[in-house]
Amino acid sequence: MAATPARNAAPMQDAMASASPTSAPMASIGVPSEIKRDEQRVALTPDGVRELLTQGMEVRVQAGAGLGAGIRDDDFAAAGARIVNREEAWAAHLVVKVKEPQPEEFGFLRPDLVLFTYLHLAAYPEVGRALLEAGTTAVAYETVQLEDGSLPLLAPMSEIAGRLAAQVGAHLLEKPHGGRGILMGGCTGVRPARVVVLGAGSVGWNAARIAAAMDAEVFLLDRSPQRLRQLEADRRGRLVSLVSSSSLIERLVPSADLVIGAVLTPGGRAPTLVQETLVQQMKPGSVIVDVAIDQGGCIATSRETTHTDPVHTLHGVQHYAVGNMPGAVPFTSTEALVSVTLPYILVMAGRGLTEAVTDRPELLSGLNTVAGAVCHPGVARALGLAPRHPMACLR
Repeated sequence: MAATPARNAAPMQDAMASASPTSAPMASIGVPSEIKRDEQRVALTPDGVRELLTQGMEVRVQAGAGLGAGIRDDDFAAAGARIVNREEAWAAHLVVKVKEPQPEEFGFLRPDLVLFTYLHLAAYPEVGRALLEAGTTAVAYETVQLEDGSLPLLAPMSEIAGRLAAQVGAHLLEKPHGGRGILMGGCTGVRPARVVVLGAGSVGWNAARIAAAMDAEVFLLDRSPQRLRQLEADRRGRLVSLVSSSSLIERLVPSADLVIGAVLTPGGRAPTLVQETLVQQMKPGSVIVDVAIDQGGCIATSRETTHTDPVHTLHGVQHYAVGNMPGAVPFTSTEALVSVTLPYILVMAGRGLTEAVTDRPELLSGLNTVAGAVCHPGVARALGLAPRHPMACLR
């Protein structure tokens, strides 16, 4: 493991001592390499670099940051980025990442830094404590929320994770991979796999659609009749949508071959919907894919796993709970992520965060920490702290 840099060890010539990091334009954007285990995505593409350069900004990309997504240093350099070391990337005014800072990176956090990335602080409270201690301004992709309740920066990764969940489940149900030896779609005269999807948001709907396209028998559960009604027109195959309840979950889960956990609480910890006693009742060789694991998981028996070692088995049931599922397809995921984050990077860097919320008011809900304060109520509840109103944080 790399040595942890000392607090505020990044070059300080970039510090904007005369202005708050939330009010001033950000002349430099840093893109560090992701160091979370098995994470191959990168937070910016060469096309994104070109867009930023047209606005007069400097983009620093750490050497090798894009290799996992098939983007060479030469590609970034040809677009106009500076290829730098880790310290120089982190020394930028605005640092954009894919995943939350790892312990080895905590020393790069500082008061004059704006960090834009997926944070999931309810699941990673130690990251929240590090951000608060450093006084870093942190904007989380997953809590940027539009007036209609949608989460524009979470949506593409949710879509990918949902589709992957069905693929992974089908794979793990095969006997050579520890499963019951069931084909998702069955065949003539033989029943298909029974799939229970908990949550009909973007993850759940995409998981259910792909499973139904494989001809599985799919039960899609959600607490919102309105959401289920909205999806009804696009329902295909053996897909049944049901209003969720504890008793319904207790009836369906023991009979399922594959359970996909897809619930979401913006900024907060996912509720536990499946208790250990229900997992014990599932058939040996059944599979659980807990996509909510980056919010703590919605299955009591889940624990976070990695792409290198993705499955743990408990009570005869395979649990797949990789915290960065879209990292399995880094080319697709990087392109999809940057397509939605770039407009926000442009407005934050060009105008400063305080001015940016005028154009993009949804950024207020993305604000998680500023100057040692928590600015999102869901995150504050998860961390056991009192929140400040985000506008008060920006003053």
